[in-house]
Amino acid sequence: MAVKVYIVYYSMYGHVEKLAEEIKKGASSVEGVEAQLWQVAETLPQEVLSKMSAPPKSDVPIITPQELAEADGFVFGFPTRFGMMAAQFKAFMDATGGLWRAQQLAGKPAGIFYSTGSQGGGQETTALTAITQLVHHGMIFVPIGYTFGAGMFEMEQIKGGSPYGAGTFAGDGSRQPSELELKQAFHQGKYIANITKKLKGSA
Repeated sequence: MAVKVYIVYYSMYGHVEKLAEEIKKGASSVEGVEAQLWQVAETLPQEVLSKMSAPPKSDVPIITPQELAEADGFVFGFPTRFGMMAAQFKAFMDATGGLWRAQQLAGKPAGIFYSTGSQGGGQETTALTAITQLVHHGMIFVPIGYTFGAGMFEMEQIKGGSPYGAGTFAGDGSRQPSELELKQAFHQGKYIANITKKLKGSA
């Protein structure tokens, strides 16, 4: 039976979605792992999104909280809003009370990835504050640490991400994830998929 890894994210301008796509490629590269992309529901009305110049959402399916129970492992992604996860993703997590009561996510591994507007925009505080969501569900937080190797010590070019997980800098919105940031995202997907596979195999 395939090990299921769900990459669940919210992306307003597409930066987080690009990382999610690479994470899926990385997770899918592990034999016996079935990776799937999911978006969380938008909470802003279209009128507001239009004023914010947000592009239309992709055709990646919208996940319901209950569907989380079907997965063996997760990678959660979101843009930063004032150093914390975007409200859209928080609203999704707030709706997982039923899963919490039944402890349906307890013991399952989960990683985090993110996008910020600037280098001091909350890459690590976003991850740190997001961990509380995992803790209350009894999930196992899986950071990538320094397993990405030399890419973690890159100083010659701007690079998002940290030991907590993959990341990118959006700047004014025009900057897209760099090749190195995408490689880190691929690595994160592969890394978490391997850990999920080991945990399921030993259960």
